[in-house]
Amino acid sequence: MTNRPTLWLVRHGETEWSRSGQYTGLTDLPLLPEGEAQAVDAGRTLAATGVEFDLVLSSPLQRAWRTAELAGFADVERVPTAHEWDYGDYEGVASADVRAKDPSYRIWNDGVPGGETLAQVAARADGIVERVRAELGEGENAILFSHGHFSRVMVARWLGLPADTGRHFLLGTAKVSKLGWDKTTPAVEAWGL
Repeated sequence: MTNRPTLWLVRHGETEWSRSGQYTGLTDLPLLPEGEAQAVDAGRTLAATGVEFDLVLSSPLQRAWRTAELAGFADVERVPTAHEWDYGDYEGVASADVRAKDPSYRIWNDGVPGGETLAQVAARADGIVERVRAELGEGENAILFSHGHFSRVMVARWLGLPADTGRHFLLGTAKVSKLGWDKTTPAVEAWGL
């Protein structure tokens, strides 16, 4: 692989449902005031790196692109495929409630009824990884403002791992991560700043 750009990920700031633990896929919730403050803080974290971004992308959902704007990236490209996992019948349901009915349930193993499969989420992530690697070269930086589960799948696919390994990468609201390289091997350079 000759193109080795860096991909930064930023999860959106807090919403009502991220606070309560409800699955929030395609429901277009706004940021809470606390989420807006978190987005500004993420902008400070990014500014402190001194990195200039050659490609600025966002989910089309307002909680993501608004996080980008508040972080200082007003000119963000909204990418239709960068949305969160479509949770189908579990949309708006608290994950704790799902597990109360079925203690063995894990989204990474069991998926969601009426929603996307993990393979479909991974295919969307693969498209973004491929785009970043095709359009940018060594020393160039892309940033993606997106969602919790989707970002976790993104890191797995960046590393060339199965999508379900995303389960191992917890990411809080408005946290910043950096995906890059260990020489020629895809690597996580920073997680959850």
